[in-house]
Amino acid sequence: MYTPIVGTLGYIVSADRSQTLLVHRNARASDQHLGKYNGLGGKMRADEDVMTCLTREVLEESGLTCTQVRLRGTINWTGFGPEGENWLGFIFLITAFTGVLKTKNEEGELAWHPIATLDSLPMWEGDRYFLPLVFDADPRLFHGYMPYHNGRPLAWEYIRL
Repeated sequence: MYTPIVGTLGYIVSADRSQTLLVHRNARASDQHLGKYNGLGGKMRADEDVMTCLTREVLEESGLTCTQVRLRGTINWTGFGPEGENWLGFIFLITAFTGVLKTKNEEGELAWHPIATLDSLPMWEGDRYFLPLVFDADPRLFHGYMPYHNGRPLAWEYIRL
């Protein structure tokens, strides 16, 4: 039986769309993501829909309230978790927000990074495959499959609709 952890992952972009807000996961030695840069998000609760999950996670992690959000796609990450858990992720682009940005949270430091140079940052290897789809101008959603083993992606397949 397939019972994935359902989560959200949001990428907040600057007004000129040249930068995105990332968390540098450097606060907890036990963090599976230690040292990596990532978007904002997390696990969906039983009493939430994906949009409620995203907006809650973004507010908790950054202090920002999402005012314009667009679903960009979904990814089925099998074997991704530290114990080989499966994840089903909903990937969002956040193009407008209000609030006062935190400089750090319990996971690490928050900072803006140029989208054009994201591939130079330490991140999950698989992120390099789907991030271009998050930020491109194609209005279609992507739906991907990325199996992981021992912290590395084995494949990347996607369709756009």
